Amino acid sequence: MNSSDVTLVGAYGSPYSIKMRAVLRYRRISHRWIVRGSADDQGFPEPPVAIIPMLAFSNDDGSYSEVLVDSSPQILRLEQDYSGRSLLPTDPVVGFIDHLIEDYGDEWVTKIMYHYRWHHLYVDAIAKAGNMLPLMSDNQMNVEQHADIKDFITTRQMNRTALVGSTDNNRDIIENSFVRLLRTLETHLTENQFLLGNRPGRGDFGLFGQFSQLFFWEPDSSLIAARRSPRSVIWAYQIDDLSSLEIGETDGWFTRDKLPESLLDLLSEIGGTYAPFLIANEQAIEAGDPELSCLIEGREYKQAPFAYQNKCLSWIREAFRQLSADNQDAVTQILSGTGCEVLIADV
Repeated sequence: MNSSDVTLVGAYGSPYSIKMRAVLRYRRISHRWIVRGSADDQGFPEPPVAIIPMLAFSNDDGSYSEVLVDSSPQILRLEQDYSGRSLLPTDPVVGFIDHLIEDYGDEWVTKIMYHYRWHHLYVDAIAKAGNMLPLMSDNQMNVEQHADIKDFITTRQMNRTALVGSTDNNRDIIENSFVRLLRTLETHLTENQFLLGNRPGRGDFGLFGQFSQLFFWEPDSSLIAARRSPRSVIWAYQIDDLSSLEIGETDGWFTRDKLPESLLDLLSEIGGTYAPFLIANEQAIEAGDPELSCLIEGREYKQAPFAYQNKCLSWIREAFRQLSADNQDAVTQILSGTGCEVLIADV
């Protein structure tokens, strides 16, 4: 495919949009960046779901033939259409770990991001988001329109906090998980350039998307990050544009038998937070319960179940099923004792 055929429609305040823009930059795929709701956001086919980021593919005549939403499938589609600078580790065992880390970033760390933007105690963050988000699509909108949109967005997003899990009951769980993640990454990045070696994978971009907001946008979490893990903050600045990074075609990844202890610590963090949440979410959906409950670091975490995150669990299991028996054994051995093993039990 001609690399001029891609348009990314997103927003500066959308972690998944910034994630995908960084992917396109790293892979050196020429693209157009259009902000959702701006004057340039027109002429696209109707997406299957009205969410961002939206990746649009054009015909030779400049019209758009197809649009794709959801950052993880977008990454895989780009892997099919464009060669070079792949995000997929050559070892399928390391690739499975990469998939798991990306999913954790997209689906658990996003709770942390939402919490520090919209939880009612973070009044400065709420005011900042309310003031700035409406202007992303039109920085010249009039004062009255800005005030109306600010009120609409703020009310809508604050009313969704419980759905995401950002409640007073869950506050310590979410905030403590952020601090532990920062501590783990500070150790890892002391000796490693990226999560899985000397080149980035899907997991790097999955975490980066959320960090682009937590580190660069939210006032409270950005101060916590700078204090707890300055290496993570600088790493996120680097991930934002890796177009100048020179890499080999297939080398640069950790090997399955030489994964650093700091990476295993990250898997243990995933196993202690995201894994029990996913299992409880699945159980609640299967039972038809309106609320899930699980223990995370010895405390009860509760929220309404999410159908999409149940799909994420099924995709993790499907990725495991597609591995050879030897590779399944290798993954099981790596995950043993991290807490993540429950995700692939009885698969």
